[in-house]
Amino acid sequence: MPDKYVLTIKNKYHIQSVIDASTQKNVIDPLVQHISKWAGEFLNGIYLSGSRVKGTAIKLSSDLDLFISLKSTTDITLKEIYDSLYNYIDSAGYKARKQNVSIGVNISGMQIDLCPAKKRPGNTNDHSLYINKRDTWTQTNIIEHINKVQNSGRISEIVMLKIWRKLHKLEFPSIYLELTVIEALRGKNKNTPANNFLLLLEYLGDEFIGKKVIDPANTNNIISEDLYKYEKEAIQKKARESRSQKYWKYIIW
Repeated sequence: MPDKYVLTIKNKYHIQSVIDASTQKNVIDPLVQHISKWAGEFLNGIYLSGSRVKGTAIKLSSDLDLFISLKSTTDITLKEIYDSLYNYIDSAGYKARKQNVSIGVNISGMQIDLCPAKKRPGNTNDHSLYINKRDTWTQTNIIEHINKVQNSGRISEIVMLKIWRKLHKLEFPSIYLELTVIEALRGKNKNTPANNFLLLLEYLGDEFIGKKVIDPANTNNIISEDLYKYEKEAIQKKARESRSQKYWKYIIW
């Protein structure tokens, strides 16, 4: 039964959203203290975000995402905010690494992504954040992203594609992946996970590269520009290879 197989794989890697007490005490709390000291009076809040909150976390990828909201009155540029946090966390002994919009650290084998952002003026959850990969910035709304995924009815398929992405060592930003799944399966049966995954592979193999994906929180933010053409082509190639496999164990395992 293909459905049983893919759901077994999903359950093998899927992580639930609850944070255990040990992780809270030994990982999150010390980081929050460092970040609070770094931000000082400009700190608006530090929030758990990303896949843990959306319900799409897997054991193979980033374990935790912390969204760092700075007040709109913060008087340095987004690049300066990003570089400053990187330098501070790295000098604190965390061996930080620069990623696309976040700064990664590894604590006791757990990967944490720190995403600094500046709140936009007004009574909204809109934030501006630095894009290290392209040396530019964008505006988005993390709360809208979370709600979009949570309410999509496509958690299983998103988790499976995240597993596939990691097993095949592909660069595919999570929000881009999530929006792609939602679009590719629009109107499709929600009770056929194996067939839906094959439909996803077909979509990635045929339509993905030319598809423009727009941030639901900001129509000026083109999510599909977060990958270079050669990175999209790598996803397309692997999707076609996977779709051509005769047995599921060679597609996702």
